[in-house]
Amino acid sequence: MPSHCPPRPNVIIAEDDADLLESLRYMLEIEGFEVVTCADGETLLDLSLPKSRACLVVDQVLPGISGIEALEVLRARQVDLPAVVITSAPDGELRSRTLLANARLVEKPLLTDLLSEVIRDLV
Repeated sequence: MPSHCPPRPNVIIAEDDADLLESLRYMLEIEGFEVVTCADGETLLDLSLPKSRACLVVDQVLPGISGIEALEVLRARQVDLPAVVITSAPDGELRSRTLLANARLVEKPLLTDLLSEVIRDLV
């Protein structure tokens, strides 16, 4: 009887810094995730997202719609995938909005394995 491996969890990343985006993609693929990337919130909103076994990672500062705004739109669309908002300088409003969107906040710089640990915890 052949063994069947479950599909790898997906991580969908919205990040406009091309170097950071590529490094996150590389790191998460090595850790066993399928990674989809986009450079802005509007593109994220246009994606056909999986229903499960996936995690959203959105940078707060994106061109056009912000990361938290994109996440709020997805929540209004009943997309309940686990989510992480990454940012350099979270203020009280962002912290509150992140909690209301049922997401986790991870501060940049992403110097440790914290992001991948949070993603694994969420999926």
